[in-house]
Amino acid sequence: MSPQHFIHKATDDAAALALAGFSAAEVAAMDAAMAAALQGPRGANPLVGAVVITADGTPLVTGYHRGAGTAHAEADAIQQASDAGHELSGTTMVVTLEPCNHCGRTGPCAQAIIEAGISDVVYAIDDPHDPAAGGAATLRAAGVRVRSGLGAQAALELNRRWFDAVAAKRPFVTLHIAQTLDSRIAASDGTSQWISSPESLADNHALRGRIDAILVGTQTVLVDNPRLTARGADGEPVGRQPLRVVMGYRGIPEGAAINGDDGKVLHVPTRDPREALDRLFTAGVRHLMVEGGSRILSAFLAAGLVDELIVYLAPTLLGSGTPALEDLGITTLAAAQHWEWDPASGGAVQPLGRDLRLHLSPARAADPLAPVAAAISNSSDSTPFRIGADTAAGGN
Repeated sequence: MSPQHFIHKATDDAAALALAGFSAAEVAAMDAAMAAALQGPRGANPLVGAVVITADGTPLVTGYHRGAGTAHAEADAIQQASDAGHELSGTTMVVTLEPCNHCGRTGPCAQAIIEAGISDVVYAIDDPHDPAAGGAATLRAAGVRVRSGLGAQAALELNRRWFDAVAAKRPFVTLHIAQTLDSRIAASDGTSQWISSPESLADNHALRGRIDAILVGTQTVLVDNPRLTARGADGEPVGRQPLRVVMGYRGIPEGAAINGDDGKVLHVPTRDPREALDRLFTAGVRHLMVEGGSRILSAFLAAGLVDELIVYLAPTLLGSGTPALEDLGITTLAAAQHWEWDPASGGAVQPLGRDLRLHLSPARAADPLAPVAAAISNSSDSTPFRIGADTAAGGN
């Protein structure tokens, strides 16, 4: 799936959008905001892009959200404008999601927009996160003109799996596999270090540094004795560490490396992925990476609970050994799982040393929101459109 897949969906009917009160410059700015959003990482927060244009439609700055704890797209654009000495009074901000209205790790974007003097905001779709929602009302109350609906269908598609996780009140799930060309994660004697290249390992540790939790099964703990820490190039742990989660009925051995010395380890005594996600959501986990082994990987895939798939594919053949996946309960081709190449978070296919990093999202099935999205995509109705969901991940 290319970035144009999202961009073109935003402005399929320019004439209808013009009738709804959106200018050609605003349509172009929404296209640019969608493209910028794809540069961010998927996870606990949605992908968001923002573009500021002048009264005559000239683009000034483009911002996007770079992940949890970093400046939101709106704040990023405002900071860029400030750094460049641009006066924002009387400008329009076009953003892919309703500006947030809460203080998380960063301040509320609605207030930042008001303080910057931006007079007009156009956004695609409302923020479904209750604590973050309400930015549009705050802006209107401050005298900012606010219109919504431009690019709504594309915005839904852009963050489709994030919206699914929000609605289900569960963490966003990234599933990671490091495998050979013939889909083996270990040789027949159990050895698995190192299937992946150093570059792939570094990429994986960077991901560990921004997730909330990393999960493996008890068998992996017993056989591989992993640390599951996020480590830098020198092999030392970095500042932010994920919660280390072991899923399964068997207990964690007292001397297992996963125990560490920081207390950030949790045993979830279940084999049910949904039950594990419920437990982790209650514990505050909003982005989970599932690492293995093959039984655990297969359980999450079979349950349809994987939002993002990252495969490090090594140019190696074993011919035998531990397969990456076990039975998914699929007996006919018609029931096969289908995945789409995901252009976000570094791209769909990325060379890493001798490996390839493959990035995919579940293919979209019949979308019950599509008719609703289509109905609002040509509307500038001032009434916020919400999908009635909740999350503690927090806005954009």
